[in-house]
Amino acid sequence: MTQSRTILALLAASTCLAGPAAAQDDDTLTIGLLLTLSGPSAVLGEMARDGFQLAAEEIGDIGGMTTRIIVVDDELKPDVATNKARELVQRNGADIVVGPIFSNIMGAIAKPVVDSGAILISPNAGPSVFAGAECHRNIFATSYQNDQMHEVMGAYAQAQGFDNVFLLAPNYQAGKDALAGFRHSYEGGVAGEIFTQLGQLDYSAELAQIAAMQPDAVFAFMPGGMGVNLVRQYRQAGLETIPFLSAFTVDESTLPAQQDAAVSFLGGSNWAPDLDTPENKAFVEAYEAKFNQVPAVYAMQAYDAARLIDAAVREAGGVADRDALIAALEQAPFTSVRGDFSFGPNHFPIQDFYLTEVVKREDGKFATSIVEKIFEDYQDSYVGDCQMD
Repeated sequence: MTQSRTILALLAASTCLAGPAAAQDDDTLTIGLLLTLSGPSAVLGEMARDGFQLAAEEIGDIGGMTTRIIVVDDELKPDVATNKARELVQRNGADIVVGPIFSNIMGAIAKPVVDSGAILISPNAGPSVFAGAECHRNIFATSYQNDQMHEVMGAYAQAQGFDNVFLLAPNYQAGKDALAGFRHSYEGGVAGEIFTQLGQLDYSAELAQIAAMQPDAVFAFMPGGMGVNLVRQYRQAGLETIPFLSAFTVDESTLPAQQDAAVSFLGGSNWAPDLDTPENKAFVEAYEAKFNQVPAVYAMQAYDAARLIDAAVREAGGVADRDALIAALEQAPFTSVRGDFSFGPNHFPIQDFYLTEVVKREDGKFATSIVEKIFEDYQDSYVGDCQMD
């Protein structure tokens, strides 16, 4: 499939689902991108879509096969996502579904995808259950296990000697995993812990509590629009003297809106735009040239997902033999922009993790920058609970 035809498939995706059921064709690779593309958190899904699309355009024929890519919006609604996942695998014959962004959506779509025999590759969500007790041979992640980014900040807080940290996260699976991850590597005291509503945008009550308690630091997991508002309101409340630690709260998806309010705030990540690998330099330059913005981790992980699929399908000689394709995916036969990358026995990555800091670049754009490596070749803590069928 030529690059132009790949792009046409992406542009036509909204109408593909309205058509008749797709015929099964062993000569065609059908990939469904199931991402959050509307609402306050749409930027996360848009970056993942753009990162995958960029790789698809660079590759051309993914896996050497005629390729059809169908993009759908899960609307951040589990029931909607479940129905669209069924449409992708049952009506459109998707061989591989790439998605989602949010963990509650992954919990909804995993069963209909894998029950059909299709493969699910998460470019972001990493719920603990799928890394552990509910791991599945058809489920992979090119991202992380949810706890891990937060474990970076827990380890940093521990090393700094903080003994009174205030914890803040939205009330859904990834939020619970976030605070569990922070606690996994932090042994100090907790000044307070609040689970907010998913999608909450006003944090005046929570910030009043922080101001009253004066903790040693604040740790927050607030992705997308939630993070934009929290950081702005944190600065407006005059709380910047209390160290702000986070993951997915100050990153390239939120920084265009946060700007100076986020400068010097710290985060935990498996990547940053200035990570020094040749592949990463090429990816960041290509992404910025095409989309005129600094890529976030969501874009990078989806870019890697496309590269993984391309390499594994070529290794397996197509998608007809699912066992061969799964075996090829397990070998991760591609070069990640992150450098060292492999899959553990639960199909979650073994990779490095970093402390990052928000900076304002010389070109005036805001980005995260690597401060130091916290974990090397790190496997998640749930792998021992995984009994792969």
